[in-house]
Amino acid sequence: VQAQGGAKNPVIILPDADMEMATKIVADSAFGCAGQRCLAVSLAVTVGESKNEFTELICDAASSRVVGYSMDSGVQMGPVINTASMQRVEQLIALGAKEGAGVPVDGRGTKIKGYEGGSFVRPTILSEVQPGSEIARTEIFGPVLSLMHVNTIEDAIQLVNSGQYGNQASLFTTSGNAARRFRYEADAGNIGINIGVAAPMAFFPFSGWKESFFGDMHGQGMDAVEFFTQKKVVVERWPKEWSRKF
Repeated sequence: VQAQGGAKNPVIILPDADMEMATKIVADSAFGCAGQRCLAVSLAVTVGESKNEFTELICDAASSRVVGYSMDSGVQMGPVINTASMQRVEQLIALGAKEGAGVPVDGRGTKIKGYEGGSFVRPTILSEVQPGSEIARTEIFGPVLSLMHVNTIEDAIQLVNSGQYGNQASLFTTSGNAARRFRYEADAGNIGINIGVAAPMAFFPFSGWKESFFGDMHGQGMDAVEFFTQKKVVVERWPKEWSRKF
């Protein structure tokens, strides 16, 4: 059996991170493909003093992203896949607001000139999302990034590991010590260090954990080869006196 499940991919932003680089990469991860890919970042956890600067930068990145028909020159993000998806994403944004989250960048009700019938949702930021809220646990699968804040990297890793999914988790830092700790302690199959979409090379397994994967073997790498291999075992005996018959 081999089946990929859902995801709620977190990224941790430490105070020592390169904020401009982190913002660009996180924005591309969260809003690329309109957020409709299994490794899209959907939850950013700021640690300590990183909160104010990252929040300001990511809100600017979200509000300035050019949305429209994907084949038009200069467009950075297209529509979500259909009207039903648009309606679901907008309903979940409303749920987040109802649960107490701020909406400093609101992408609902988007209309693009010439494509008024399109299923467009602009990049959206939900701020001050609470860990116990439904919006913190639900996979939105759209261009929505939720923001949380904790005081320490220990709290951040605990928050990452408390979720039911384990597809991807990323960390932005300039500290090798923090990177090593996160690498070993984060409960996710795909780990990114200063990476927004931690997609492994084809010769490594695509390794979701917990409710992000159901089965015996992962996609890609030797797991994929094993998955499509029917094994045969041959047991033989050749007494010494028969050896000349070869």
